[in-house]
This record gives sequence, C-alpha cells and structure tokens, in this order.
Amino acid sequence: MNFVHRRRKKSARGKAGFLCTPGKLPAAADDFVRKREWRIHAAVAAFPIDDTLLLEPVKTLRPLPNRLFIWSIVLVAIAAASVYLSYELIVKPRQVLQDQIREQKETIAKLEQDKQRLEAYLKILKRIDRRARVEVLRQAKNQQGNLQTTIRFTEVDDTGKPLNASRELTLPGQEVYFDTLVIKFDDHFVEQDDPVKGRALMLFRRIFSSTMRAEDGYVVDAEGQVPQVYADRQTPSSFEKDLWKRFWELANNEKLAKERGVRAIHGDAPYMRLEPDRVYEVCLRSTGEVIITPGTLLAPPQPAP
Repeated sequence: MNFVHRRRKKSARGKAGFLCTPGKLPAAADDFVRKREWRIHAAVAAFPIDDTLLLEPVKTLRPLPNRLFIWSIVLVAIAAASVYLSYELIVKPRQVLQDQIREQKETIAKLEQDKQRLEAYLKILKRIDRRARVEVLRQAKNQQGNLQTTIRFTEVDDTGKPLNASRELTLPGQEVYFDTLVIKFDDHFVEQDDPVKGRALMLFRRIFSSTMRAEDGYVVDAEGQVPQVYADRQTPSSFEKDLWKRFWELANNEKLAKERGVRAIHGDAPYMRLEPDRVYEVCLRSTGEVIITPGTLLAPPQPAP
C-alpha cells in the first residue's frame, strides 16, 4: 500500500513539473530563456559589429547609376567633339572651297562679260561715223597784209573716197573753227549697236576763223534738216527727222530727251591752227567725240597726163 501510494504521488509530481498553462512558461523555463538572452547580449558586447560593414554592400551598389551617367556624358562629349572636328576639318573647309570655286566662277563669268563689253566698246570707239578731210591749199597775206588761209573741205568715207563735192573756202587768219551740232544716245544703245541710236549723229553747222564772226562763217549742212551725208546712206526715218527739227527743244528739255534715249545734245566747235601744205581730218566717233587729227604733209598734186 505504501509503494502504490508513493508511485501515485511521484507521477503526479512529474505531471505538474512538465505541463503548464498555454501562453505561460514554467518558472524554470523562463529562467532558462533569460539566461540565454543574457549570454547573447554578452557575446555581442564582447565582439562589437561595425555598422559600416552592414552598409558596405549598399554603398557599392548605390554609385552605379552615377557612373553610368558620367560615362554617358563622356560618350556624348566624345561624339560631340568628333562631330565638331569633322565639321571643322572636313565639312567646313569643303564648303569654303566650294564657295571659293563658286565665287571664282562668278568672277570669271563677270570678267568675261566685261571683256566682251570692253571689246565691243573699243571696237565702237575705233569706228568713225563721219569724217571730213581738210586740205590747206595755201596760206598767204592779202594786199592789206592780213593772213588768208584757203582750205578744201571734203567729206569722205573710211577708205578716203569722197562722199560729195569738195568745197574750197578762204578764211581770214590761221585758226579755223569747225562748228558742229552733236546728238549722243545712251551708252547701252551704242553697246548693242542699235541701227538708229547705236552711234552719235553730227551736223556740220559752219566753218569760220578766229578773226571773223561765227555768224559770217560758211554753212555746210542746213540746220533743222537731216545732214545730206546721212540721207544719201539711207532714207531718214521720222525719228531722225524729228531729232534735227527739234534739236534745240530737246537740248533744253531733259524729259523729252530721255524719252528719245538721248544722253547729250549740244554744239561742239573744235578748232586747229592750220599750217600750209598740211591735211587734217575732222572726225566724229560713235561715242559722240569730235576730234581733229594731227596734220600730215599734203601730197603734191599729180601732173595731168
């Protein structure tokens, strides 16, 4: 009886030692947990862990986007530098060269046009539109002791062939004036060799000397009419007739002159101190310049056969 009783008490004590209410630890277990936590804290305190070691992986991963950005900037800069150098070393010099070639071509073309224009203008300058030969036949004093000059006035063509009958004139003195009326047209008509306005026109108004009045001079072409030398070449147009008929009106009306393409219209009276046994030429260039050539020796008259 005693043995059975002790056995029952022992099993009851064992159940009380190992079974407990859920959610609560026995006193012995709670003490065990506290001791284990204390040992863990002691171990941590004995071996402190550097916080930087825990953050190191983060630090190694975080700069990655910055590096990519920097490399992107570097690559973009290299590309931009390559484009700039290509433009400066290849494209720009090529454009400059092309521009220079184009400018040179334009300059050459312009110079060629100027050359052709100058050649045409020089050709025009050499062209004589009206020519008269003046031969000094004799020069001597009269009974009153005054010097008298006798000339032969003849209009000729470019070959020297007379265009009309010669006129012998005796004038007092030695200086002889050749009074003319001149009409000059705009330059572009001359350059284009216009059939009517491509050359200047001249009328031999009169011939006189320095010792006589101009009004007393010898009339050559009738004023107000187309000069006979032009009429003999071709039938004068109404335009030409109007020019000579309204000569002084055009000379005093700029608007009217411009409407007809007239650049200048005026009188011109070159003169020369004539020497005996000399021959001179009074010429009108296409540009409207009236000139007297230097005198040359007069050929002696050919004896009659």
